[in-house]
Amino acid sequence: MKAFLNADFILQTATAQKLYHDFAADMPIIDYHNHLVPQQIAEDKQFDNITQIWLYGDHYKWRAMRAHGVDEKYITGNASDEEKFMKWAETVPYTMRNPLYHWTHLELQRYFGVTELLNAESGKRIYDHCSALLRTKEYSVKNLLLKMNVKALCTTDDPIDDLAYHKQIAASGFSVKVLPTFRPDKAMGVDDEIVFIEYVNALAAAAGVSIRTLADYKSAITSRHDFFHAAGCRLSDHGLEHIYAEEFTEEEIEHIFERLITGKSLNKKEKWQFKSAMLIYFAHLDHARGWTQQFHLGALRNNNARLLGALGPDTGFDSIGDFEQAKPLSAFLNRLDSTNQLAKTILYNLNPRDNELFAAMTGNFQDGTLVGKIQFGSGWWFLDQKDGMEKQINALSNMGMLSHFVGMLTDSRSFLSFPRHEYFRRILCNLIGNDVENGELPADMPWLGKLVQDISYTNASEFFNFE
Repeated sequence: MKAFLNADFILQTATAQKLYHDFAADMPIIDYHNHLVPQQIAEDKQFDNITQIWLYGDHYKWRAMRAHGVDEKYITGNASDEEKFMKWAETVPYTMRNPLYHWTHLELQRYFGVTELLNAESGKRIYDHCSALLRTKEYSVKNLLLKMNVKALCTTDDPIDDLAYHKQIAASGFSVKVLPTFRPDKAMGVDDEIVFIEYVNALAAAAGVSIRTLADYKSAITSRHDFFHAAGCRLSDHGLEHIYAEEFTEEEIEHIFERLITGKSLNKKEKWQFKSAMLIYFAHLDHARGWTQQFHLGALRNNNARLLGALGPDTGFDSIGDFEQAKPLSAFLNRLDSTNQLAKTILYNLNPRDNELFAAMTGNFQDGTLVGKIQFGSGWWFLDQKDGMEKQINALSNMGMLSHFVGMLTDSRSFLSFPRHEYFRRILCNLIGNDVENGELPADMPWLGKLVQDISYTNASEFFNFE
């Protein structure tokens, strides 16, 4: 019987252990998609206690606590930070076989040296120990990133953001590159016409222009795209249920935009045409600038109307959707490829039934111009756990080329989430190690070692080429 979370955690064979410890473990981290707050990095924030850095905004933990019968007062309510932590500590033993159990103890070990299990009995000791460390300079946000060997990270930012904190970080000489990502979802969000008009006005103010026509609108978006590029941005990102790929003409989109800014409502077809047109426009901008476009597809959001109304979005009421993905995705990528305007692309899937669909789709648009130009992204959200990662890796291996995979990202709002890269690397090494031990792959350790190093770091470094 192996001890829980020992040095060979997840590594079932001698080959897996060698691959991880000798090749993968010490590779730097490029975290090319997350939701960290740039202001907290710029100001090198110190957290007063572990609840603030670990539980605030973590809807993964919130969902588990609600399922355990914890009152909302101790989740998003007005209970003290210590009370909230203790409720989480009481919940943790019941999360066994949920990835939260692994992540929780991995993070406690890697950041704070805590090896005892978190539960109701140990909660106060762990709270006091971790909180005391967080109040020391060695546990400031910047030092936490350095502790995890992070070389670059990309936040998620709206086109109207002034990027002031990114500029402040760059000017400070901080060794970790902190770069923005262009996330223009609101710029195509016409399901609520009033909200869209408010966004158009905000975009006009950010770009310093007047927006009256579709041409004005596109010009303002282009201006912000240029602004992001000057700040080091090299990726865009879109969070959608599915790709929109309706047929449209420029005249139709001009007419739709005119109706939008004059307060008229649209029918479903018109909304989908506008979203389709904007996705193509964003993609053309990305290609022209040599960026990588990312598409996070398949989330069914805001399922619980009552609690959405009480707590707002991104509080733990989203889930896996079952949308049609193949035809619109194919049509979208094909339209871009037909004019040779298909940028480097990463496709993230949220429904495990569609893993092979996404993995196979990437092969349709590899064109030999770039290594791994179209990527099947790592297991996302509900799938960024052991089973989900293994299924994503296996689908990619079967349908494409695992060797050119750009690897893991945290997709997190927490500065304590970087051990997820270690988790991924252990899972990767274990799968390859098992294949070697079963005689399904040759025991060529120099080559296999290079393979896991490439997937852990080198492929991402070369793919994104952050200057």
